[in-house]
Amino acid sequence: MINKNNIIAVASMSLTLIFILLGIFFTNGLNKVFSAILKVTSEDFGWFYLLACFLFLVLCVYLMFSKFGNIKLGKDTDKPEYSTKSWLAMLFSAAMGCGLVFWGVAEPVMHYITPPMGKGSTPEAADTSMKFVFFHWGFNAWAIYAVVALGLAYFQFRKSLPGLVSSIFYPVLKDRIYGPLGKTIDIYSTFMTAIGVSTVLGVTTLQLAGGLNTVWGTPNNLTFQIILLSVVTVLFIASAYSGLDRGVKILSNLNMIIAFALMLLIFILGPSAQIMRIFTNATGEYLRDIIPMSLRLQTFSKDSWIVAWTIFYWAWWSTWAPFVGTFIARISKGRTIREFLIGVLVIPTLVNFMWFSVLGGSALHFVQDLKQTALVDAINNDITVALFSFLQNFPFSSVLSFIAILLISSFFITSADSATYVLGMYSGNGTLNPSNKVKIVWGLFISASAIVLLISGGVSAVQTVSIAIAFPFYILMVIMCYAIIKEVTKEKITLSTHEQRSNVITSMKQTKQDMPRAE
Repeated sequence: MINKNNIIAVASMSLTLIFILLGIFFTNGLNKVFSAILKVTSEDFGWFYLLACFLFLVLCVYLMFSKFGNIKLGKDTDKPEYSTKSWLAMLFSAAMGCGLVFWGVAEPVMHYITPPMGKGSTPEAADTSMKFVFFHWGFNAWAIYAVVALGLAYFQFRKSLPGLVSSIFYPVLKDRIYGPLGKTIDIYSTFMTAIGVSTVLGVTTLQLAGGLNTVWGTPNNLTFQIILLSVVTVLFIASAYSGLDRGVKILSNLNMIIAFALMLLIFILGPSAQIMRIFTNATGEYLRDIIPMSLRLQTFSKDSWIVAWTIFYWAWWSTWAPFVGTFIARISKGRTIREFLIGVLVIPTLVNFMWFSVLGGSALHFVQDLKQTALVDAINNDITVALFSFLQNFPFSSVLSFIAILLISSFFITSADSATYVLGMYSGNGTLNPSNKVKIVWGLFISASAIVLLISGGVSAVQTVSIAIAFPFYILMVIMCYAIIKEVTKEKITLSTHEQRSNVITSMKQTKQDMPRAE
């Protein structure tokens, strides 16, 4: 069980419980207070979100192509613990799996109806929609995860520090990471992870229940939602109990197989040629405009679209950054910084682009080219059933819907499993292999939190809380960038000095050997 003397676990659980209770009994008040906080941080400090996120991307690109890219995340003799295929599958499943399924159809259509610029429901709006979808799920988003994951992997495996977020601040705080300041950072990170995962469990349960109702007519009421979440809880706790090498690894590989199968079937049955045109055009427009989009704000008028979408996304990704960053770091030992960043930044971005081109591009084809407004009405009425309403337009729709339900369930279980593993690491002061008892306690805790949120209808309220409280973590991430650069620069200077000394000594020995000996 969790030791009562473990301040990180006890304090973060207590904070999470307090906010969950507030979400139950004071839903409206909580929503008003934190909606006001979110409004201030997103509108008055929206520039900071955009600048900081762009900084994270610049840092990642610099490290990827610089001399620091050869530094290994671990000792020089360490080898990767997982194959590249399993590593990519695990990091992708934990980071964005559920989100991709939820937004794959809904976001492109919503941007098409209400684009960030120009008139909606036009061919131009469709192109603009895909460009901004790529932006929201592209390099910038993954850079938020990559900064935290890189910092944790580097300081944990290269510098032998605990697997805690506070370890990234060692170049700044030194041994104070073990004191009250470091503990505060870790409690805050654990609390963010617990409350963020609880809300995502609630939202994903709503999508899964809506999908089952659409496909098979199962009841979509509170009782069924609780039963559904309880079944998923048993499954992800069983997976967590089986360990990282079996549970998460096997499920993650399964996720990618199911996801690619669904994507391939939709590609074949859908407008294949148009999908490839969308992928090509949107990728080109995204790469051309990535800097303007990264720094785009209305300066003399309010831009509610940017606040509601881009800044919201950057804040939302940051609520998951401690969890996703810790998990990616845990499975990345033995890889170089360059290999790590290609795997975390580039490859997942390309997969996201293809996913949205197939699902979102096909949805826009139905809406724009075939004028099927029923899909728009369905998304406006209930966003949780967007994917299933979309699949009804295909032949073999029941088969596709069944595959989609399998995919949601699998991603759902993997994300929850990964989260309990990370929370167990935090509760064990950064241990690489938390005990099964601790993982089970956390699994039951976050599942129970999600259930009470469903009962109270407080999912959206607590989601607002999680995004509002993420702002300080964004500031911490800027400091992380400084800490990472400072430490890798220091390491390179030290290594260079050692090499020079070694070369001088070798040269002196060689000179001595070459000198003629006195007879």
